[in-house]
Amino acid sequence: MLNQWTIEAPAYELETALRAACDAKTKPLGSLGRLEELAIRLGLIQRTLSPDVQHPALLVFAGDHGLAKRGVSPYPQSVTTAMVRNFAHGGAAINVLSRELGWHLTLVNSGTLEDTSFPGVIDRSLGKGTRDILEGPAMDSSTYEQALQMGADLVRSCKAQGAQVIAAGEMGIGNSSAAALIAHALTDLPLERLVSRGAGCDDHQLKAKQAILASVREKHGPLGNPDAVLQHFAGFEMVMAGGAMLEAARLHLPFLVDGLIISSVALAVVKAQPQVLPYLIFAHRSSALGHDAILEHLGVKPLLDLDMRLGEGTGAALALPLLKCAVALLRDMATFDSADVARAEARLSLL
Repeated sequence: MLNQWTIEAPAYELETALRAACDAKTKPLGSLGRLEELAIRLGLIQRTLSPDVQHPALLVFAGDHGLAKRGVSPYPQSVTTAMVRNFAHGGAAINVLSRELGWHLTLVNSGTLEDTSFPGVIDRSLGKGTRDILEGPAMDSSTYEQALQMGADLVRSCKAQGAQVIAAGEMGIGNSSAAALIAHALTDLPLERLVSRGAGCDDHQLKAKQAILASVREKHGPLGNPDAVLQHFAGFEMVMAGGAMLEAARLHLPFLVDGLIISSVALAVVKAQPQVLPYLIFAHRSSALGHDAILEHLGVKPLLDLDMRLGEGTGAALALPLLKCAVALLRDMATFDSADVARAEARLSLL
């Protein structure tokens, strides 16, 4: 369960030294804004005065949702399989961004309805999609626990291979419905504020989706804790991403959070273990309805706002250069002493 992980606080005792290192650079105090704060935060997470983000690892989890057969998406579940094939062939947006930005991409079958045994896809399938949540919980407690542990295992493997930063993406027709239900259950925000168009619902399809999700909510009633919420509503791919978050925090690795789907998982993880939040760096603000509400509820400000809503981990992937620049500035930028510049004169000249 989510509380099985022991998460230490970041090394806040290093904050004064990290901030002093930033302040000593040849620039006005605080003039690099959030890049300075990002460098400090990475140092606290990694427990070092010299943070780095070498060998970035991005896990893309794919899984199907039993609710999809109810018509909550304009696309059939076969699209999940088609997109995993596209990932395996290197043709999706996340493949292009990973190649350009230097991510090590791992593709995971968490439980697709159809066969996705394509070259390069790791098989961690927990079944041919989750159960139809209009009939009962998405998965039983044993399968839920397996999914968490599988996500954690993959992060441990990434760490063993030298990864210093982790991100997760997802693919699964129907998972925006799961995200809306998770956020509603954990925030008490109106469901209507959280139901997005997903893969592209028109107005008629959106109304039908809202009605189906309202029926699901009534079927399940109030749920007692974040584990129950994920077990009842999430997909296998989403729960594995939750296990990955927890293990990244346990291993003192920064975890870049993508858009609506992964943020809904982060919401559940943080509700169960608030100490995970400092390890989560929210990469971007998705234009999908509901994401703003989750970010606001968590009190976090994402790094980017590009009107994206694709998923796959694309928003998380795009944030990597900011992390790289933040640690490079901390590492390589001259200080007033090393540049032999009088501090007071420099402050005046740089204003």
